[in-house]
Amino acid sequence: MNEYSAYVALIVATQTEEDAVRNMYSWETVTFSDDAQTYYTASVEKDDHLCKIVYARQEEMGMTAAVTLTMKLIEHFRPRFVIMVGIAAGIAPTDVAEQIYGDVVVADMIWNYTSGKFVSPDRTDIRFGNVGFISRPAVVKTDGALLEYVRKAAASPENQCHVHIGSMATGSAVVANREIVNKQIHTMYGKTIGLDMEAYGVVYAAQHATAPRPEALVIKSVCDYANNEKSDQYQKFAAYTSCEFARLLLEKFLPTGAHGATGDLQDIRDAEDNKN
Repeated sequence: MNEYSAYVALIVATQTEEDAVRNMYSWETVTFSDDAQTYYTASVEKDDHLCKIVYARQEEMGMTAAVTLTMKLIEHFRPRFVIMVGIAAGIAPTDVAEQIYGDVVVADMIWNYTSGKFVSPDRTDIRFGNVGFISRPAVVKTDGALLEYVRKAAASPENQCHVHIGSMATGSAVVANREIVNKQIHTMYGKTIGLDMEAYGVVYAAQHATAPRPEALVIKSVCDYANNEKSDQYQKFAAYTSCEFARLLLEKFLPTGAHGATGDLQDIRDAEDNKN
C-alpha cells in the first residue's frame, strides 16, 4: 500500500481519555474478524473534503500496549497523522515554565527515562538508597514541520489552552515521587516538562512502521505533578483540554494532503446517493 487511507488516528490509554475523545465527534464502531480490538471512525468536513478520523483505546497502560495499538491502527487505516491525546504529569522546572492543571504539553522530543542499568550506588550520581542507576535514554523526535502547525494553532485566537512545547519523558510505571523526577529525569534532561507511560512507544511505532508512515504527535495535558499529592481530581479536565487542542489542530491547521487521506466531498455525497 502506498497511499494514506485516513486523515488522523487518535490513540488513548485510559477510560477517562476515551470518554473525552468520544465527545469530540459522532463515532461509528469498526471491527475486524482477525483482530479483537474495537476501533471507532468519524468524518470531519475540511477544505471541501470529508476526512476520516479514527480512534482506539489501549487494552492496558504502558509502552508495550502503545506500540502494539499504534502499529494496528497504521495497518488497518493508514492514517496521515497519529496523535496521542490524554493526560500527563507536568514536571517542568520552575525556571523553565509554570504549569497549571489543564495546560497542554506537546512533545518535541520524547525519551525513555527507564532505559538503563541498575548498579551499585558508587558507580553513578543517580542513587536511590543502596541502588544506583546508569541511564541510557532512547530518544525520538517530533518532525519540525509538524511542530510549526502546533505553534500556529497555539497562537490562534481560537485556542483557549495554554500550550507548552518541550521534552517529554516516558517510563514504565506511574510516578508519585518527586525524587524520581529530580534524580532520574531532570539529571539527564533538565528541561523535561512532561511525564507519561506511553508517548515514546507511539512515536517510535509510527516512525518505524511500513510505508507510508504517518507523522506522530503527542498532545497531553497536565493532570498532576508526579509528587506525593498525585490524585485523579483533574484527569477529566486535562483529558478535555488535550482533546480540545487536538481538535483545533486537526480541523483548522494540519494539512489534509492528497494520498487518499481525504475524499472530495461532492464525490462522496454522490457515491452515497447512488447507493441509495
